[in-house]
Amino acid sequence: MKIVVLDGYTLNPGDLSWGKLEALGELTVYDRTEFSNEVIVDAIGNAEVIFTNKTPLPKEVLERTPSLKYIGVLATGYNVVDVQATKDLGITVTNVPTYGTTAVAQMTMALLLEICHHVGEHNRAVKQGEWTNSKDFSFWNYPLVELEGKTMGIIGFGRIGRATAKLAEAFGMNILASASRRRPELETTTCKYIDMDGLLTESDVISLHCPLTPDTEGIINAANIAKMKDGVMLINTARGQLVVEKDLKEALDHGKVAGAAVDVVSTEPIEADNPLLKAKNCIITPHIAWASKESRARLLNLAIDNLNAYLQGNPINKVN
Repeated sequence: MKIVVLDGYTLNPGDLSWGKLEALGELTVYDRTEFSNEVIVDAIGNAEVIFTNKTPLPKEVLERTPSLKYIGVLATGYNVVDVQATKDLGITVTNVPTYGTTAVAQMTMALLLEICHHVGEHNRAVKQGEWTNSKDFSFWNYPLVELEGKTMGIIGFGRIGRATAKLAEAFGMNILASASRRRPELETTTCKYIDMDGLLTESDVISLHCPLTPDTEGIINAANIAKMKDGVMLINTARGQLVVEKDLKEALDHGKVAGAAVDVVSTEPIEADNPLLKAKNCIITPHIAWASKESRARLLNLAIDNLNAYLQGNPINKVN
């Protein structure tokens, strides 16, 4: 069996092993594949099994790779694959839905703490001599914020949203959750479901953990920002398209939003003219919330489990 990984570098830049996958067939790993139909078709060749993270697989590619029987998406989102075309062509597609829960929740809190304490900025200030030259034993360049007693609104209360809530509660925060499906058994004295308007108006911090759908695209927009508390903090580790970036920039520049931290943007890699690059009090990280070594190892192992299940005739995590 011929197996091709189209874009393996992000998952495994060299600190993980492809050994378990090599044991299942003749393996070819491309660090990256150019986003050109011709190049992608050539890379797939006559492989029966391929894995992709962000390399697109449109109908035009799939129709030209008749040997292909299985696509393993090395991520939770599978919008890079033309799912309808795979149905028509009899190709099984799987994803990995649960690998990054812990890593993304941890990163959410890291971003929030950076807004609250600006550790990186104060480290820079010290190393550039500002403390050495200070007349006082202590100084700070930004307001410092405690989280205890504040309210975090979580939009999307799936696995990652709930894991984030658990960490936030450990800091003494109260949780307001908005979700398409409510699970009453998850409510506690410090965690309650609420409608969207209530979440927007009552939260000190808003963290996005919902999927990107027609209903959620652009959910952080000028109208909804206007409903928020003055000085609200916003975290996005979900999908960049949830935020209307020019509206968020305006809110940051005028102080309506005190600080934002985003690990995702509307187009990735980020474009040079993205408005958030010039916004006040905005932290941007390069889509790394999922990328701890532990998370990536879990992702690789689960992807191999998906393939093994398919080979045994009982596919799991099938999306089509």
